[in-house]
Amino acid sequence: MPSPTTVPSTFDTHLLALPLYEDHHRELAQRLVTWCAEQREVLAGAGRPETVGRRILRALGDGGWLAFLDGGPDDYRALCLAREALAYADDLADYAFSIQALSATPLRRFGTDEQRRRYLPGLAAGTLCGAFAVSEEAAGSDVASIGLAARETASGWLLNGAKAWIANAGIADVYTVIARTGPGPGAFGLSAFLVPSDTPGLRVEPVPMIAPRALGHLVFDDCALPPEALLGARGGGYPIAMEVLGRFRMTVGAAALGFARRAADAALARSRERPMQGGKLFDLPTVRAAFAEMEVKLDAAALLVARSAWEIDRGSPRYARHSSVAKLYATEAAQQIVDSAVQVFGAAGLVHDSLLERLYRQIRSLRIYEGSSEVQRAIIAAAIDPDRTPRGAS
Repeated sequence: MPSPTTVPSTFDTHLLALPLYEDHHRELAQRLVTWCAEQREVLAGAGRPETVGRRILRALGDGGWLAFLDGGPDDYRALCLAREALAYADDLADYAFSIQALSATPLRRFGTDEQRRRYLPGLAAGTLCGAFAVSEEAAGSDVASIGLAARETASGWLLNGAKAWIANAGIADVYTVIARTGPGPGAFGLSAFLVPSDTPGLRVEPVPMIAPRALGHLVFDDCALPPEALLGARGGGYPIAMEVLGRFRMTVGAAALGFARRAADAALARSRERPMQGGKLFDLPTVRAAFAEMEVKLDAAALLVARSAWEIDRGSPRYARHSSVAKLYATEAAQQIVDSAVQVFGAAGLVHDSLLERLYRQIRSLRIYEGSSEVQRAIIAAAIDPDRTPRGAS
């Protein structure tokens, strides 16, 4: 096992040394941080989020970081490490990587050989951009209430309705769309479709967000699809959506950890440099206490993310519960850590487009994406075994 000091400071090197990770994960962490440093100008380049997003996606493909999408093995510890490193480096870097991986996963797990051959090589190279369209304004996190209608015709399918808050809307080349195909109640009438972005009848309405990203609503107006656009079995849309979201929630926690660690590192450097009452800001007991709280939250979040990724990698059937636990705690803790870091910076942390101001805007969305914190609490509560003997009971 390598010495913990061989891995750059983006990660908690002592946590990486735990048996939850293997040597190839530690080597991956080293390469990720080195690559992010080498690509600093690309990852943090100025421009419209749509343009920057495509540029970063191509750089990720050229760097080989998306190669696993086309036939590589599932490795959620590696996926979480990638999101943590990229989020630490830049918000749009994590955004481009995560949405590409999210949108490729339904194809990887449920696509036909022909569907995989058509899309996965381009997604892995970063030359094609993907999106996963589940949310609707009236449905929100309640996937079973999806209303977008897919009516079967003699030549395939006809989609009518809308999707809301779709990441990569407007820059994606292909959308994986969950729509209602049957009269079955709730989840039983949903199916998944692959919709190329140039399909007639598909329109994108961009939505400006507090953290600039390519995001928008999709409108389907007699959007005609061939029979082979169906992804997986008819009526299998709900299990596809639930499995993909369950797998990726832990990675949202990893991204939150990257944001939080970047904020904590910046605040610590600031507190050690800023003069205060004859010493440094860090010397004040209240400031030291704030950093102690940050450290506890970072440690707990990192362990929960690592545990959930380890659970899914070892084939645990309860990975979805662990994924929700990691997502809930890490995103809530990250929000508190970034807020504490802004407090350390004072007025300097409120300056528009400064590092802390950007992190403050960027972290907020993670408590909503892939299921809000309230949804995670409901999932966790539902997973508690009612027949289990309470802790401490005889």
